[in-house]
Amino acid sequence: MKNILDIENWPRKEHFYFFSQFDEPFFGVTVEIDCTQAYKKAKASGVSFFLYYLHKSLLAANKIESFRYRIEGKEVIIHESINASATINRPDNTFGFSYIPFHENFDKFLIAAKEEIAHVQASKTLLPSKSGDNVIHYSSLPWLKFTSLSHARHFVYKDSVPKISFGKLFDKDGKKYMACSIHVHHALLDGYDVGKHVDLFQELMNS
Repeated sequence: MKNILDIENWPRKEHFYFFSQFDEPFFGVTVEIDCTQAYKKAKASGVSFFLYYLHKSLLAANKIESFRYRIEGKEVIIHESINASATINRPDNTFGFSYIPFHENFDKFLIAAKEEIAHVQASKTLLPSKSGDNVIHYSSLPWLKFTSLSHARHFVYKDSVPKISFGKLFDKDGKKYMACSIHVHHALLDGYDVGKHVDLFQELMNS
């Protein structure tokens, strides 16, 4: 389900119209996430660490309304929930785009995610799954300890979907960390919203 945001009575009305005119309206930040507790729990439970932190990030995004905003024409849609469109690596070093439905319950999310991963890995096409804009575009670069990241963009296509990428797990001061890059449409979200997501994501990773 989706609802329409009342732009005219939105405190960010001017910000929306201002940044909507930009050729590149996305901005991004890269932060380090403490994965120590999350990694221990995933390994102790015998589950994929990738799917564990993907679920925590998606859970955090669903709890923040602005991460569920999307631009459709001249309107801002508020989706009731958003899902994950994550890149899934294949044995031949290519990848495919997936569509993983959101479930607040991790066990249900895990079942759906495993089915979708098997589907993508059995395919040889880039787009074996279809999704709308009620997603977050996720990617993982487990080979790289990056400190910043940019995305390929097709500016003719009006995109307002957040893009979140994760880097290589590394050790520092006896703890485990990974880079997390978050790019969002500035007509819909500000640094405050991104900060809320980072804080909540970190809280969920620690819990």
